[in-house]
Amino acid sequence: MIDNGTGLFTIGELARATGLTVRTIRYWSDEGALPPVTRSAGGYRLYDAASVARLELIRTLRELGLGLDDVHEVLAGETTVARVAAAHVVALDAQIRSLKVTRAVLSSVARRGSTAEEMTLMNRLARLSAAERSRIVEDFMTEIFEGLDTTDPDIRTRLRFAAADLPDDPTPEQVDAWVELAELMQDPGFRATMRRAVEFNAADRGPDVPPGTSLWFMSRLVHLAGEALRAGTAPEAPEADEVLRPILGDADLGAVLERLEAASTTQLARYRELAAVVKGLEPQAAYAEEFSWVVAALRARVAG
Repeated sequence: MIDNGTGLFTIGELARATGLTVRTIRYWSDEGALPPVTRSAGGYRLYDAASVARLELIRTLRELGLGLDDVHEVLAGETTVARVAAAHVVALDAQIRSLKVTRAVLSSVARRGSTAEEMTLMNRLARLSAAERSRIVEDFMTEIFEGLDTTDPDIRTRLRFAAADLPDDPTPEQVDAWVELAELMQDPGFRATMRRAVEFNAADRGPDVPPGTSLWFMSRLVHLAGEALRAGTAPEAPEADEVLRPILGDADLGAVLERLEAASTTQLARYRELAAVVKGLEPQAAYAEEFSWVVAALRARVAG
């Protein structure tokens, strides 16, 4: 307080009283957030006790990350502290989510020893908005299912993973999985493979076919092939007929082989694995050995 009995403060005295720098107080004053109540004979800005309280409010709002525009609105009574705080919470939540994605991307880059190009791609895909990520999934699903009115609903459910978006706090593994999954879903070759698998599934569907038939067929085939593997039965051995006959009957083995090859590609198995990682679930068993055994057994019989 200046020693003239007015009860007014210079900027220097405000700085000493509050611990703020003269430069900071002058800046806020220049921006109109802390206007002086008057000036001294020498032209120095002077402030009163209300200015001290106002300065503390400005400092608090700024420390909480509010911009000067918000500070002006609060001080002018154009909005309330509560309303500004609520809006700022939303902004902070978005910033926190962004920082978590940044951390996951950088952790993944460090772990994998990624190149600059890989890091750029990873960061770009990971930072897609929820709507953009959802659009990738919807475009993918539309292309592989469009026009197939009899598509088995069980297959549609298994292919569509519910959480198209990254979680708010993704792990480096989830970022890795999402990036690879996004690239896979946008790959024309993989889309064609998936479309072919779905078309095979739809070909023998009809109103009289009970729901879940395809799932039952696949699970039964996997079970029987597993028993054959444990028994040491070679796919080309005559004993393999006893494994295939109960479920395939008189079906066209060439058509069954084509269908299984379409449904058991390495890419399709990878798709399921990645989807599980993004959702934070344990990957489903791929039964690669069982499918390989069945495919080898069918190939031997189709060729023979």
